[in-house]
Amino acid sequence: MTTGEQQVDRRIAVSAMPKPADSTLSVALDGPPVPPMARIMSYSPDDWEEFIREWATALKEDYFQIKRLGGAGDKGADIAAFKTHEQFEGPWDCFQAKHYDKPLSFGDAAKEILKVFVSTLEGAYTLPRSYQFLAPRGLSTQLNMLVSKPTALRAKFLDRIVDGDALVKGLDEDVIEAVRALAAGTAFSMFRSVEVQEALTTHSQTRWHASRFGTSLPERASSESPPEDYSPDETRYLQQLLAVYAERHPGTITTLDSVAAVPKMAKNLQRQRVRFFKAESLKAYSAGAVPPGTFEKLQEDIHAGVVDVVDADHPDGFAKLNQVMTHVGSLDLSRHKLINVTEIQDRQGVCHQLANDDRLTWVDES
Repeated sequence: MTTGEQQVDRRIAVSAMPKPADSTLSVALDGPPVPPMARIMSYSPDDWEEFIREWATALKEDYFQIKRLGGAGDKGADIAAFKTHEQFEGPWDCFQAKHYDKPLSFGDAAKEILKVFVSTLEGAYTLPRSYQFLAPRGLSTQLNMLVSKPTALRAKFLDRIVDGDALVKGLDEDVIEAVRALAAGTAFSMFRSVEVQEALTTHSQTRWHASRFGTSLPERASSESPPEDYSPDETRYLQQLLAVYAERHPGTITTLDSVAAVPKMAKNLQRQRVRFFKAESLKAYSAGAVPPGTFEKLQEDIHAGVVDVVDADHPDGFAKLNQVMTHVGSLDLSRHKLINVTEIQDRQGVCHQLANDDRLTWVDES
């Protein structure tokens, strides 16, 4: 048994822990709204760790990757934020989640600080650049004062790193001495705390905040007008539209440039491009406002809502296109988180995104 196993009760290696899936919490509640602070107080330890992982993505740091590692074998690293691809072998920050029913005491913190030094000595990782405690009920007055005076925190910690103290029970004498030497040479300014209200303010800038706390989505900026030149991202849905126009005007319309020869079709093409770029702007907005997969769920429901119309009999592709553009506006999409910032043109543009992926077809190409 290694010294680390003695200290953390035979826990597995941090490197064996998988990266968690992104949170997609439901916010459906009955009764009056529950303030974010109150919700946090009722979190489970797992919920609290996931909140911190989300919070860390909004920090003003250029992190290579953020991993949630809390649980058996975490070596005192609940959330690890890596600065480089070297991960634990390079610079990183540690965020420690402590969801207790009382303020975090010095004794609680000392156990976690000890884990960091023992794990560093064992080679589990390099010493983090910073180690930040996040606890819903904050720190005790004593610990708060100590964290605010790094040299005092180090001195009090070293007072406990002596043979016979309960804090180091189970550690060999040589390990205790190695911990003392490492701690004595470490700037304890690396150990910090994050105030809950500060964490909530930062978390409000993440894509998970509105979903987690049931708040309004951030304001959506106006979408840009389609560029004069066609972009590579438009290739397939424009090919499909060209087939629609060419079917109506064979011989006259053979290329996208020739659509201009038929003013009605030229206006229609411009409308469809505006719709596509509206949907693209909604997709880009969703990347910062809602959890991953939210926009894709909206796309799936729109596809399910219009595919039967697409597969029905129509006089031609132009009639089919117009029928779908009308029908998509009547779909009940009220359950979607994005609906309050979604317009009819966004829905219509999603149909073109689906056509871009060949999931909707206006003219049979057999």
